[in-house]
Amino acid sequence: MTETTDTAPGDALTRRPATDVDDTGRTSQGGNPGGRPAGRRRRAPAGGQTRSWRRSPLRRLTPWLFLAGPLALLITFTYVPVVSMISYSFTDWDGVSPDRENVGFDNYVQIFTRPELFRVFFVSGYYLAASVVQIAVALYFAVILSFNLRFRNFFKGILFFPYLINGVAIGFVFLYFFQDGGTLDSVLSWLGVTTDHPWLGDPTSANISLAGVSVWRFTGLNFVLFLGAIQSIPGELYEAAELDGAGRWKQFRHIIAPSIKPVISLSVILAISGSLSVFEIPYIMTGGATGTQTFVIQTVKLAFQFNKTGLASAAAVVLLLIILLVTWIQRRLVPDDKVDLV
Repeated sequence: MTETTDTAPGDALTRRPATDVDDTGRTSQGGNPGGRPAGRRRRAPAGGQTRSWRRSPLRRLTPWLFLAGPLALLITFTYVPVVSMISYSFTDWDGVSPDRENVGFDNYVQIFTRPELFRVFFVSGYYLAASVVQIAVALYFAVILSFNLRFRNFFKGILFFPYLINGVAIGFVFLYFFQDGGTLDSVLSWLGVTTDHPWLGDPTSANISLAGVSVWRFTGLNFVLFLGAIQSIPGELYEAAELDGAGRWKQFRHIIAPSIKPVISLSVILAISGSLSVFEIPYIMTGGATGTQTFVIQTVKLAFQFNKTGLASAAAVVLLLIILLVTWIQRRLVPDDKVDLV
């Protein structure tokens, strides 16, 4: 006979050996003398609350610790000089003597009432027109070279190379290019064209020549911006357009142009601000002579040649305000809307 024990029907289901959970998530039954050793139990800290790293004050300070260095440099070399420049604009400081007499808004009144000080802004019109040509040329080549084309990497390098050259070097190169009997006259003579026109001796031709040099130099920057924006467009859109019978022009009009609208807006802002603050090329090539003096060249001469730092600071503040105003108007007229082509 076998010995039987009476158990309740639910005891077999409710009675289970005790289990321990270790740090790795494995369980051991009843101490498990013949199995794997049980892991150490996690002990809760005193007070019953686990101290999280996310709530640690050090974690909250970590982003600011990384930003401390860049913010210190930005404030020291950008915002402090701007504040100092604004304060100088209300004085007649010569940049050397420790005495600074407060003249109020007299410097700003001189800028807007003396024609010789404000007339130089009209020279920026040449560079503004050149920036339109520059953006159009860069956009054209960016669209062409974004499609499959032989030697397209070679042409990309040619277009971007001028932007890598130092502005002073470019100024000296084109100074010899446009001088009397220089490179340009030699090339024209090979083509059978003889001219004794002084390219940098007449205000109109000098400004057009200088603006052309700026087009040659900065087209590569806009080209790279446009090309990067175009290459970020999904290829499925081009395939769908080709299946619908859309040619290159329709692809540009309905796919490329709406997609790169923010980049075009950025290029326009850079072009306007750059045309108002041209300095390197005209300063190296002509020094501001023959009607090529820009607003920045005039400001530099006021500060370092005529020792009128207060008036030069006011001119710099006016230039800053004009650039900010033009940028604000441009952003209002062409808002940066989100583009959804799908």
